[in-house]
Amino acid sequence: MAEILLTAVINKAVDIAANLLFQEGTHLYSLKEDIDWLQREMRHIQAYIDDAKAKATEGNSRVKILIKDIQELAGDVEDLLDEFLPKIQQSNKCKGAICCCLKTTCIPSHASFADEFAMEIEKIKKRVVDIDRVRTTYNIMDTSNNNNDCIPLDRRRLFLYADETEVIGLDDDFNVLQAKLLDQDLPYGVVSIVGMPGLGKTTLAKKLYRHVRDRFECSGLVYVSQKPREREILLDIAKQVGVTEEERKDNLEDNLKSLLKTKRYVILLDDIWDVEIWDYLKLYLPECDSKIGSRIILTSRNSNIGRYVGGDTSLHVLQPLDSKNSFELFTTKIFHFDNNDWANASPNLVNIDRDIVGRCGGIPLAIVVTAGMLKARERTEHAWKRVIESMGHKIHDGCAKVLALSYNDLPMASRPCFLYFGLYPEDHEIRAFDLKNMWIAEKLIVVNSGNRREAEDLADDVLYDLVSRNLIQVAKRTYDGRISSCRIHDLLHSLCVELGKESNFFHTEHSVFGDSYNVARLQRITFYSDNVMNDFFYSNPKPKKLRALFCFTKRPCIFSLMAHLEFKLLQVLVVVVSDIFYQRVTNPNIFGNMSCLRYLRLDGLLIKMPNSVVKLKCLETLDVNYSMIGNPLAHWESKQLRHLHYGLRIDNFGSFTNISQFCPNNKCLIIYKL
Repeated sequence: MAEILLTAVINKAVDIAANLLFQEGTHLYSLKEDIDWLQREMRHIQAYIDDAKAKATEGNSRVKILIKDIQELAGDVEDLLDEFLPKIQQSNKCKGAICCCLKTTCIPSHASFADEFAMEIEKIKKRVVDIDRVRTTYNIMDTSNNNNDCIPLDRRRLFLYADETEVIGLDDDFNVLQAKLLDQDLPYGVVSIVGMPGLGKTTLAKKLYRHVRDRFECSGLVYVSQKPREREILLDIAKQVGVTEEERKDNLEDNLKSLLKTKRYVILLDDIWDVEIWDYLKLYLPECDSKIGSRIILTSRNSNIGRYVGGDTSLHVLQPLDSKNSFELFTTKIFHFDNNDWANASPNLVNIDRDIVGRCGGIPLAIVVTAGMLKARERTEHAWKRVIESMGHKIHDGCAKVLALSYNDLPMASRPCFLYFGLYPEDHEIRAFDLKNMWIAEKLIVVNSGNRREAEDLADDVLYDLVSRNLIQVAKRTYDGRISSCRIHDLLHSLCVELGKESNFFHTEHSVFGDSYNVARLQRITFYSDNVMNDFFYSNPKPKKLRALFCFTKRPCIFSLMAHLEFKLLQVLVVVVSDIFYQRVTNPNIFGNMSCLRYLRLDGLLIKMPNSVVKLKCLETLDVNYSMIGNPLAHWESKQLRHLHYGLRIDNFGSFTNISQFCPNNKCLIIYKL
């Protein structure tokens, strides 16, 4: 937790310092020295936090208290900076000729807030002195190794066209299953690919699906996951196999079943966890005694699931790779673009490679993640031996330690960006556009210049670095090869959730309830259930430190709660409902207390938005799919808006002949979603 909070504080201090450059000659500019001091001290603490954590694990209770003190200090500093930044940005808007004469009214507490801020900094300085005294007493050392460096620009181009579905060591499995899927003497068949996590079930199933789907009249691929939304899965299948939009709205279930009865189909159901979801889906899929020759491909960790769906003959149990295939997979991933490097590698380095691969236990996920981690390191015996020392000797631990090691190997600034994947449901396809703009909204990504376009480029680099390390998978690409959307393996998703909870970076609905002290310090929450969300907010009406709220629910009950909640520091709000839901938001003050909100996404909602949305002064991204806003542009108060993404209509949008009056300095990119 401490290192993530420290990174957040440093990023926000950098951003404020950039904004203060516009305040030269004002009372606020005098605070730049304090902001620069904050940056230096937080970087100093960040440099020795790893050694402090190591000593704490050895049982030193005083060092454990020190780490807690650092966490609380960083959290309090972050709160202070989050309250300060909007005032600075708003003050910057008043630097022009029109506002100069009104400066005192634009920011009523302009001087008084600066004085208050300076007083808070003095309190922080005293706490830093106390922390440094304890650090010296217990000989906690600077162990930084430049792991906080930013990702090099343009590194992403090295990995632009890597094959994410490459299958190594599974050729025999592929050939057997492909023959089974294409056997015309088999009237109806289920292929159940089962095995422990990380063996490559999804990779193999997707390659099979892509190779055989053209031999069928229609096809569909859906991700089921541990917490499936039945109707959403059915809707996804219907879209892919050719049920029209009108038929889906009229009677989804019957029209899907009628279509599939007359067509030879292949459907991949990836990552099934229990039989209940199959019992639901089979009601709307044709009976299993169909003579047409349709096929179901499923993947599951549990062989009993495959047996239940398709019988014993459907089972295909994946095994770990042997040493030969494990080593081939490793070398292919780590030397993908320069085989000469491998040919010229020293014998000692080759032996180290084999040792590293051996400790992955033949689990493909562990192998490719380890290869991704090593790609970012020097190709020397010393550097790679350090990896072996960190991996331990217990192969039976599976890939859990490898995955945790790969997280710890990330640049400090990239760690919270990686954890952000855990805020989404398991197996969710995540748009790269969303990720990058949320990272920027929360100041997880900042650049010294304060230039938005440079920040977006840096966010691109972080995303591509995560891909190159094999920590996330590309789901779709744009026409020119850039990442359009991505996914994360469920084991890595579980790692994000575990680390998010442990560090208090975020919590899922399963871990939000606790003692009042910890609840009051929650920063990010993701909900999947309306009932749990209602229970939480009714018992905790003022989550004062909340920065991000994600709601993946069936009904948008959050709107009935928002007017009564205090979201003073909220920066990201995402509401995604599974079905199109019709609602009129009538409370005019629903966004009134969200002065820091920078990213707003409402998906699956057909709603009439209150005009108070135009008063969000810090808003950078507005994604209101299926929503309507009544004539807001003439009164829009945010000059930070960069992305506008809408699905239905914005009244009188066409009346604006000069977009510059809405988006000064050409900063705003308008995206039409038809």
